[in-house]
Amino acid sequence: MDNNDILIRLRYALDIKNKDMLELFKLGGKEVTKDEIVKILTKSKDEYDDDEIEVEETEDQIKCNNKMLESFLNGFITFKRGKQDAKPGQVESPVPPEKSANNMLLKKLKVALQLTTEDMLDILDEGGIAVSKGELGAILRKEGHRNYKVCGDNFARKFLRGLAVKHRA
Repeated sequence: MDNNDILIRLRYALDIKNKDMLELFKLGGKEVTKDEIVKILTKSKDEYDDDEIEVEETEDQIKCNNKMLESFLNGFITFKRGKQDAKPGQVESPVPPEKSANNMLLKKLKVALQLTTEDMLDILDEGGIAVSKGELGAILRKEGHRNYKVCGDNFARKFLRGLAVKHRA
């Protein structure tokens, strides 16, 4: 599952309009146009489940990288929770790039939607996957922690499906 697919599924699950997508990207520090939004949200003609096959960017589609996805999710957090002011003397630390966009997705959605661990377990249950608190905790850990676990595509897909069921019901 690539980042474009994540954005498409997230947009459907939370019923986000194109003009709202523009605002969310802007809040996250990334300027995109309406045409670019349409190209980002266009499914690729070659649908592959294999992560090793890279789909090329065409004039009909813009490939969403991890930085763009992170900008969107940061904008979503700002939109839902408000802008957080830095405390006096606190420097803004750069966020290290995560290898797994799925882990970043779950962490940032948890913050933006103010989800508890129980809420996330309920959403995953709605999506059709049973997970323990320990497994979820391992996925939400910081990369490099000894108990860190990479979130697979199927896990993220089930979470987004459960989110759609919860928010569209």
